[in-house]
Amino acid sequence: MNTRITKSAMLIALLGLSSQLFAQESTPTTSGRFGKQSLRTWSVGAQGGIFSQNTILGGGSVTAREFKSIGYGAFVKKQILPALGLQADFLRGEMKTIVAPNVEQKNSINWAGSLTAVLNIANFSLNTENAVLIPYIKAGAGYMASDSQVGTTQVFADREGWYIPTGVGFKFGVSKGINIDLGYDINFIKSSPTVKSAYNESRYSYSHVGLEFALGNKENSQLQNYSAIADLRKQSAEESAELRRALSTAEQNAQRDRDQYAKDMADDDNDGVANKFDKCPGTGAATVVDGSGCPIKVQREIIRETKVITEEDRKVVKDAISNLEFDLGKSTIRSKSYASLNRVAGLLVDKNFSLKLAGHTDNTGGRELNLRLSKERAESVKAYLVSQGANASRIEATGYGPDQPISSNKTATGRQENRRVEFTLY
Repeated sequence: MNTRITKSAMLIALLGLSSQLFAQESTPTTSGRFGKQSLRTWSVGAQGGIFSQNTILGGGSVTAREFKSIGYGAFVKKQILPALGLQADFLRGEMKTIVAPNVEQKNSINWAGSLTAVLNIANFSLNTENAVLIPYIKAGAGYMASDSQVGTTQVFADREGWYIPTGVGFKFGVSKGINIDLGYDINFIKSSPTVKSAYNESRYSYSHVGLEFALGNKENSQLQNYSAIADLRKQSAEESAELRRALSTAEQNAQRDRDQYAKDMADDDNDGVANKFDKCPGTGAATVVDGSGCPIKVQREIIRETKVITEEDRKVVKDAISNLEFDLGKSTIRSKSYASLNRVAGLLVDKNFSLKLAGHTDNTGGRELNLRLSKERAESVKAYLVSQGANASRIEATGYGPDQPISSNKTATGRQENRRVEFTLY
């Protein structure tokens, strides 16, 4: 009765763990600094290896035939924490030993099922997001059925009993979803002596190698292989790179704005108006411009000099006209006229007057001769005034000959009056 209850309990426990496997392949997420990371927590595996009744703990009293003691098995594992997992194992195989000269003992494990806690000791690849090498230890409880035969004698058949599985090993992560499992197990048999070997050995070892396959999304890492430190460093590096890119972009934008501001506020044409506000570029520094940089049309006030001719000025000119005498038929000025002409020259210099000289003759003689003589006499007066300091550009000398008489040429008095040089101040 007890045997049936024990077998039923083990079967229910293993079925429960297996049902969880198919109900949920990949669950928890691990929260990091920057968000959540989905990870795979379920895995299955298969293994094969060598049984031996000699262990590293010593105490073996038989000669083992390890290379003829083959075992194999499978397991289902649920990773609860990065360092802790719960594993259900199935195992079978046989052990052969030499117990006496030419006498061989064969112990067969018909089946063995166990539930163990697997503790990952350390992740030797903290800087790698998916660990490469992880050592582990494990321990738990199991139930098994076995046969034993010495030589040709059957010692017992299909005996059942409890055992304590323990072990150490290494897992090598070859990809996100595959691990190579190297392990060394020692199983302690805790049932009655009849379940042990014929020579009452209470433990046996199992050296094995196998493959473990993670279930779930292939893009997700395994929880047992996952290094939060490496992931944090990776995300920190990405954040740092993004921040550097943002800072570089901000600096480039700021420099572009500074360059644009310097260009806008510069005054390329030196007219006092910044380029940004200059609607008429290229006006130059000497140009008077308004606030938009466009030339201002300046109304230039023309200041005209007003010259006032006084009665005294007129008297000076009148005296010069009255006292002006030339040699007969010539343009030579007689010396008695110099004093009056000197006063006229002084008037032109002091008051900056302009003077028009008009030479006239009577009608005696040919007209061409009179025109030339009148012109020469006017020019002679101009030359004398210039010699006394008057501005030649302000003196106009013209000859009209007999064309503009002021008296009749029929009388000697009239002809005398017509022979003249008129002075006009302005």
